[in-house]
Amino acid sequence: MARVGTALRELRGAQKSAKGVSLYSRFVNRPAGRYLAAVSYGLGLTPNQVTLVSAAFSFAAVAAVALAAPSWGLGLAVWAALAAGFAFDSADGQLARLRGGGSAAGEWLDHVVDAAKLTALHACVLIAFFRFPDAYGTGSDGWLLVPLGFQFAAVVTFFGGLLTEKLKPKAAPGSPAAAPSTLRAVALLPVDYGVFCLVFLLLGGGELFRWAYAGLGAVAALFLLAFLAKWFRELSAVRR
Repeated sequence: MARVGTALRELRGAQKSAKGVSLYSRFVNRPAGRYLAAVSYGLGLTPNQVTLVSAAFSFAAVAAVALAAPSWGLGLAVWAALAAGFAFDSADGQLARLRGGGSAAGEWLDHVVDAAKLTALHACVLIAFFRFPDAYGTGSDGWLLVPLGFQFAAVVTFFGGLLTEKLKPKAAPGSPAAAPSTLRAVALLPVDYGVFCLVFLLLGGGELFRWAYAGLGAVAALFLLAFLAKWFRELSAVRR
């Protein structure tokens, strides 16, 4: 326990900047990840092992969406597993910083798992819409395009944001970090992965889930257009 307590104290002073982070990630997911990182440190786990724990929770939830008939109990279980996977996804990076820094292989594994779970989750919603049309009210083939569109927006946003961070010049060492914007943190809530996971609590509602999921998909598409314009404008000023 002493080892875990020491780790928690060190992690409080080793958090990444909150700039560009939604309120959910800042005040829910990162603190949860901090505790999981401290416990993982006490257990002697490596960051890569924590990444695999995150993957196990996430893909168990993904499989359940595709294979099980929708119900309120399933929705609760899927949300809990996705939320746990997201928290462990935050924990692996925090654990790496606690241990003195991560590796290129660890960062690669983390991003590959993130891309895989994002792609698989929307694919499994499509499968669920196809397998249980009466429960979801998706008898029309047009509804099967919704998860494909949502998947497109989510994957391009993920890749575009990642690539933008790699291409933008790094801040000079010792330069003060920009203060996080509360308004931006609130505005980003609709496209935060943790907020998206909450929609699966509505699985038992069938058509209610379908409409909520479609609504978040439409918002994701609008945000994608805004992000692409912003990122292109920022990178236009960068000379390589």
